[in-house]
Amino acid sequence: MPFQSAVGTARKGLRIDDDVRFIRSWIEKPLAIGAVMPSSKPLARAMASYVDPKADGKVIELGPGTGAITEALVEHGVDESRLVLVEFNSNFCRLLRARYPAATVIQGDAYRLRGLFGDFLRGEVSAVVSGLPLMTKPLRARLRLLNEAFGLLQPGGPFIQFTYSVVSPIPRSLARVRTEASERIWLNLPPARVFVYRRG
Repeated sequence: MPFQSAVGTARKGLRIDDDVRFIRSWIEKPLAIGAVMPSSKPLARAMASYVDPKADGKVIELGPGTGAITEALVEHGVDESRLVLVEFNSNFCRLLRARYPAATVIQGDAYRLRGLFGDFLRGEVSAVVSGLPLMTKPLRARLRLLNEAFGLLQPGGPFIQFTYSVVSPIPRSLARVRTEASERIWLNLPPARVFVYRRG
């Protein structure tokens, strides 16, 4: 078998394994996982496209799961050593550490960034990329997460979030942020949209 075909077959096998892992985790804790399947490549690439790969500072990914968006960030040119992956699921943490050994993987509650980081990385983060199921959380929890993320971000740094909802998970009138949104990404199950929030 040619090398390229072997790599493609191996990746397809990994993808199927990831789908199975995701489905199992979703069955166990549907509100914690928030998705039945990992993000599709088109959605992951759309999220990664809002990250400047040449910017200084860390890139924090919240809820990376099996690493679909992580992979897109690396393919987009973000150095793996700049990645800080915050994941609650211990099985996913082990998988991420094996796949991205140069990244920093933190097992913890991504909705409590201040508790996880304190003043560490404050103002040193160039982007926050979130795969968290924000719409399953009360509005107060969403706004707290956004404010804590902005406490870590450099001025103008993006908080990048996808949602299956047609509306923004963060109401524009409440958050005092600049908001932009992608077109609906139909090649995802279910279809999704990317929202980007900036302050300052």
